[in-house]
Amino acid sequence: MEKDILKGESRDGYVKIDRYDESKIEAVATHYRDILSQLGENPEREGLLKTPERVAKALQYLTHGYDLRPDEILKSAMFEEDYSQMVVVKDIEVYSMCEHHMLPFFGKAHIAYIPNGHIVGLSKIPRIVDAFARRLQVQERLTNEIRDCIQNTLSPMGVAVVMECKHLCMAMRGVQKQNSVTTTSAFTGTFLSNDKTRAEFLRLITASLD
Repeated sequence: MEKDILKGESRDGYVKIDRYDESKIEAVATHYRDILSQLGENPEREGLLKTPERVAKALQYLTHGYDLRPDEILKSAMFEEDYSQMVVVKDIEVYSMCEHHMLPFFGKAHIAYIPNGHIVGLSKIPRIVDAFARRLQVQERLTNEIRDCIQNTLSPMGVAVVMECKHLCMAMRGVQKQNSVTTTSAFTGTFLSNDKTRAEFLRLITASLD
């Protein structure tokens, strides 16, 4: 049974709703009780009693992008407009989970497109970033998925995506390099064929308005 859980009202009136499937929560929680035992912990002690359920809910939220249709998100706010200059949305916060170790990676996405008869509501671009990021991911695929969704849905003259992220699988384990940043990029159309257009995009995402 799926439930909508109200998490309280914020200052701006936004109410966060977490949707989850109770049967899946219990199934995942059962496995996490076993995992805690295998790690040498006591899942029955006070501090861990509700941890398996909390982890199960967290994982379902962190992967809810599987239930979203990014192309439909864009289509819900497409408008005909005679505008053919670059549209840039930068510094979009990104939070995702590495599929190799199921540890977070996070950072920023910078996205641009050049309209070809249609524009899209600006809030929809961060929404499709979230829709793809809330899945088990690798940064390279995430970058391409965002690019392809915008290109295939809007059919613009070009799309550019640059993503800069820190990966906890590198910072907390393995090589343990806390300050390393991974940058990925993906381009279509004019951004691929025209060096000046690509350079303008890169200049805009690094420029400050201050």
